[in-house]
Amino acid sequence: MKKGIHPDYKEITVILSDGTEMKTRSTLDVKDGVFKSEVDSKNHPFYTKKNTLSTKDGRIDRFKRRYGKN
Repeated sequence: MKKGIHPDYKEITVILSDGTEMKTRSTLDVKDGVFKSEVDSKNHPFYTKKNTLSTKDGRIDRFKRRYGKN
């Protein structure tokens, strides 16, 4: 490997949304060595199969406001 062209590869701690912690190595630049994930396989709609209708409702309301369909 050429020196000086690659990012630093260091150990970080990843904290998932449920509080689970794991250590890994990454080029991610985090200040205190901790990355807090808001979305993971335990709460993402793709994995939980629970789709929220709030985003769909918001899009429908926006469409009605935009095109005058009340």
